[in-house]
Amino acid sequence: MFSSLHTFNKWTEILSQSYRVIRLDLPGFGLTGPSIDNEYAIDLYVGYLKKFMDNLGVQNFHIAGNSFGGWIAWEFAVANEERVKKMILINSAGYITGWNYPLPFIIAQTPVLRKVFNYEIVPKVVVRRFLRQVLIDQSIVSDDLVNRYYDIIHRDGNFEAFLRIANSKFIQNTNALKNLKTSTLVLWGSEDAWISSNYAEKFQNDLQHVFVKVYPGVGHIPMEEIPSESVLDVLNFLRK
Repeated sequence: MFSSLHTFNKWTEILSQSYRVIRLDLPGFGLTGPSIDNEYAIDLYVGYLKKFMDNLGVQNFHIAGNSFGGWIAWEFAVANEERVKKMILINSAGYITGWNYPLPFIIAQTPVLRKVFNYEIVPKVVVRRFLRQVLIDQSIVSDDLVNRYYDIIHRDGNFEAFLRIANSKFIQNTNALKNLKTSTLVLWGSEDAWISSNYAEKFQNDLQHVFVKVYPGVGHIPMEEIPSESVLDVLNFLRK
């Protein structure tokens, strides 16, 4: 959450040398801002992504997503398997049962806290603390990174969109993964404080054609924390 397409900057630098790379901020994220109708259901995101790729004239493609974006990616593949060549899931969400909600979600789902904690009082010190939770390598948490996330959070409508997403009633659809034949690479940081690396094993058990790699000492955003190592794994996977 509070992320944007910029988290894939370093991957894009490498991947764009061999592939056409298309990145986007879905409604409620990054610079795109909130959904026009304030709806954030998974099936709406899948439909939005389909329409986006249709408008670009791209029929078949590899798809990748991190966290909530990973959830949208595999739901898209379930609904449009014929369009997805290969799939990369990075610390992906989607398994609701047993998930320990991170602090921002707890705040968003608690009315009293929600009234106190609003976008007008999210200082940079809180943003820095949030980044230190999701990134294990503290040296990465630079002023530039803090400023980027701070600006995204304070983009008009983004925090309200987060509150709506956090309070949405999502339905677990992971049983559908068992019928998915798409070749999938699952990447995970072993120290993810938001979505436990134990869920990598769940994807491994449910997907038919899956390769899993767990990075020791890495958190929720491997493409920012270890971009060179993780993008090499992606390249090797795509070239198989």
